[in-house]
Amino acid sequence: MIQISNLVKKFGETVAVDINEYTIPSGEILGLVGNNGAGKTTLFRLLLDLLKPDSGSVLLSPSDETAAVNPAEGESWKMFTSTYMDEGFLIDFLTPEEYFGFIARINGIDDETLHERLERFTPFMGDEIMGKGKYIRNYSAGNKQKVGIVSALLNMPQILILDEPFNFLDPSSQNLLKKMLVDYNKETGATILVSSHNIQHTTEISTRFSVMEHGKIIMDLPNSDESAVAKLEDYFKV
Repeated sequence: MIQISNLVKKFGETVAVDINEYTIPSGEILGLVGNNGAGKTTLFRLLLDLLKPDSGSVLLSPSDETAAVNPAEGESWKMFTSTYMDEGFLIDFLTPEEYFGFIARINGIDDETLHERLERFTPFMGDEIMGKGKYIRNYSAGNKQKVGIVSALLNMPQILILDEPFNFLDPSSQNLLKKMLVDYNKETGATILVSSHNIQHTTEISTRFSVMEHGKIIMDLPNSDESAVAKLEDYFKV
């Protein structure tokens, strides 16, 4: 579960995020959509304590039943939260194997478990990632994206936040990623937040949609509502 209260972030005179009250229940796949500059990435960075808000708070919890954790007051939330936002999260002078090993060590994952978890991502990675003897910095943008997404899933997080994960991926990899996220949500009950400019990708995997404009959540719709996709497409005039 994610609870947002009176969250405001400004850059100079520009209001990047301004959300009064908003709750994302556990187990949702939330598709966050909006035009460039809507505040999606800034919101994600506030949720992850990568930016300090000017006011307000964020509470994270692995479920709706347990006590929430405020990122501003401790780091226990990091045990059940993971993210990949851009290649700045990667250590690009390592090989993928070295990077996955590093992520495993800081999360207390033993070698056998790491191997088992990487095996499940083999269809997504294909034969382009492992065993190439190359540093991450020498991979294509799409393959860097794959390394980052896989690394975010290695600790089996209960809250997963992905910023534009379909960027740079070819169509086959995009479809594999959609299936991987839906399957992961069904298997674990994890809460997954995905931002995307692609409405089709968002509507295919999300259980809920939120639209951001000028830092505000202006629309929040369950995908179970038959008119939700039409409302979303009408808003963006697809």
